[in-house]
Amino acid sequence: MKEYWTALASLMGAFAFLQGVLHAVFPAELRAAVARLLGRLTRAFSPYCYFDVTEMDGMSTNEIYDAVQLYLSSTAAPASGARLSLSRPLNASSFTFGLAASDRVADAFAGAAVTWEHVVAPRQGQGFSWRPLPEEKRRFTLRIRRGDRDKLLPAYLDHILAAAADIRRRSQDRLLYTNARGGAMDARGLPWDPVPFKHPSTFDTLAMDPARKAAIMADLRDFADGSAFYERTGRAWKRGYLLYGPPGTGKSSMIAAMANYLGYDVYDLELTEVGSNAELRKLLMKTTSKSIIVIEDIDCSVDLTNRAKPPPAPAPKPRPGIDGAIDQDGGAGAGRSITLSGLLNFTDGLWSCCGAERIFVFTTNHIEKLDPALLRSGRMDMHIFMSYCSFPALRILLKNYLGFQSDEELDRLGDAAALRGLEEWVDAAEITPADVSEVLIKNRRSGKAEAMRELLDVIKARAGGGGAGAAPGKEAGGDNEEEEEEKRALESPKEGKEQAGIDSCGDGQAEEAEAKKQV
Repeated sequence: MKEYWTALASLMGAFAFLQGVLHAVFPAELRAAVARLLGRLTRAFSPYCYFDVTEMDGMSTNEIYDAVQLYLSSTAAPASGARLSLSRPLNASSFTFGLAASDRVADAFAGAAVTWEHVVAPRQGQGFSWRPLPEEKRRFTLRIRRGDRDKLLPAYLDHILAAAADIRRRSQDRLLYTNARGGAMDARGLPWDPVPFKHPSTFDTLAMDPARKAAIMADLRDFADGSAFYERTGRAWKRGYLLYGPPGTGKSSMIAAMANYLGYDVYDLELTEVGSNAELRKLLMKTTSKSIIVIEDIDCSVDLTNRAKPPPAPAPKPRPGIDGAIDQDGGAGAGRSITLSGLLNFTDGLWSCCGAERIFVFTTNHIEKLDPALLRSGRMDMHIFMSYCSFPALRILLKNYLGFQSDEELDRLGDAAALRGLEEWVDAAEITPADVSEVLIKNRRSGKAEAMRELLDVIKARAGGGGAGAAPGKEAGGDNEEEEEEKRALESPKEGKEQAGIDSCGDGQAEEAEAKKQV
């Protein structure tokens, strides 16, 4: 054993002597050239090729590095069992994982295997800089086979960027935007005021027939995944939905479910706060991709049914435009009001193509009052009738509000007689999901069976099966009509006044003509 250590010490001494001789005989430039030559020879005969993705690109952050880090930490790294760092960004709703230093992760794309390595090295001393750099140099090294290079690049990187954008969007809180009054700007120079969007509605809790929900979800998924399809067919990447039906049938809940399903932001456009077609176009330009633009109660917002030229109106007062400037010209005619042509161009014109992956959603209680030009494909592609509560939708509400976990549990633990009665009377009652929800909320502490029996009594009264009980249903329908008329009067007082002026003018002309006839 002693001889072994003696020989090892002699060998290390000889190696140190030779290293000193080499450093003395061969200059540093020559040694660097030999090292580069050996590296080239090694790479020339290696079956792999390597690509470095650095954290910093000059003085700015490399977008690809952030995307690779998010993609690997959320998809590939947890599945491979690599060592991860756990974090949660500010205002985020989920945790994120980070790949540890000098760790490797294997991934696959299009049938080809790839390997990522996270390399972290200390940064050498830097001089004076207005923007100090991080103390460590970080990069990801991608190793792929030479034969797979054309198949993976750039398709694999595009896949990583798209996946990272989707992960980033889903991990952050969604926002609900509304347009400011008169087009005023906020602190960021935008005409939209955002608030966090935390509506709990989903397609699982939405009271609708399962077959119709499945069709809507499939259409939404085809739209979200249809980038290549829309580009190949030469169509703008947008889609329009029209939700129509009686009040209380879940139109707003449907919009929230669509936003939660796709992970999109929501822009609630209030047309009464928009002064002209130009402001409407500028509002559209300030919306982001992957968003839902909502116009609720379009038949009550502004008058878009009359194609005739409106009578001349008095010049409006100067008001701030969407860019903050004051419009002093008064804007005669249609320049200071939203017209049907302006709304059509907003949804299906050239300006509607200034972004990608947008969904337009319109809601109305009276589809017959809308102009046929708004209803055609390209503007409102899919018409969704939000009907009264059917029995499959009623079962969903019973499970949501009474705590049944499945349909089998509802059939087994629920009141069988009440369930048969609900199936028999619900179609004739013409009751909305909102009314059913209110009955279940009031009776949720009375027990499941008692709540089902109370709901059956209400539905029978609505359907007229209880004799004198037919009155509540009529009264409820009258209340809905009165509420709708009151809402219409509050939201469009100017239209009412103008219409009254037109009617009085017409009466005056008729009286004058009658007087002439008598003379």
